[in-house]
Amino acid sequence: MALSDELVLTQPVENAAARRRGRRWRAAGYLAMLLAVLVIGLPVYWTLIAAFKTSAEIYGPPTWFPQAPTLANFPAAWNAAPFGRFYVNSFITTLGGMGLEVLFAVTSAYALAYLRFPRKDLVFLLLLAALMVPVEITIVPNYLTIARLGWINTYAGIIIPGAAIAYGTFLLRQAFLALPYEVIEAARVDGAGHLRTLVSVVIPMAQPAIVTMALLSLVAKWNDFLWPLIVTNTANMRTLPIGIYWLRNSEGTINWGVVMAGSLFLIIPVMIVFLFVQRYIVEGIATGAVKG
Repeated sequence: MALSDELVLTQPVENAAARRRGRRWRAAGYLAMLLAVLVIGLPVYWTLIAAFKTSAEIYGPPTWFPQAPTLANFPAAWNAAPFGRFYVNSFITTLGGMGLEVLFAVTSAYALAYLRFPRKDLVFLLLLAALMVPVEITIVPNYLTIARLGWINTYAGIIIPGAAIAYGTFLLRQAFLALPYEVIEAARVDGAGHLRTLVSVVIPMAQPAIVTMALLSLVAKWNDFLWPLIVTNTANMRTLPIGIYWLRNSEGTINWGVVMAGSLFLIIPVMIVFLFVQRYIVEGIATGAVKG
């Protein structure tokens, strides 16, 4: 048999084996995604259906669908605590904190990516070291500082300590370094200063990464529980996560339907925001991981 005939016979066999391996890996990938969806989605689904169940059904044998759906849990949850005030506080602290964090992250990332200054590498090393420090370690010094400034039980006391996060600067620095440097040079040749270059060139090009960082900041500050609990001492300054905890403890025998309805008050706004900006998330994180 000629060599060309052997190649013709072996090539289809190799292609068939490659296709089988590809199908196995694809099936494994789908299975992994299914498991991830189940692990992440089941608690959310259980919260959703429990909000429409009666207490008798919740404490009875588990059911995957409400047997007698009711909307009574939602007004009960809203009236059990001042959720209107909780919403106002959460919106103010979340949007204010996110805005400051994005501002500081964008400007500091631009400086680390494009400016020249002494000990630049050391500054970036310290930034990376800050990523390793647990947030809980900074609670006591932050509280003492806020107390000395007279910001206990104020919006400033909730917002300012979390106004700059090392992760945001790191993520945006990596995204800025992945941008085509020729465009930055062209802007400078045209006479643009650093502020004009940042606003007119860098921010539009890095929009996916900035939106991703803003969304991560929004979710973290919207769900923040420990720091607002420590730095506030009156009900009219509490945020939504504390309100859910308060709602749970205010019940004698815990009415989980009411608690789950209150939890939906916390979950739904973030889900709505996510639906509008989800297309930026994967692109933004991938952009930040291209270049180091």
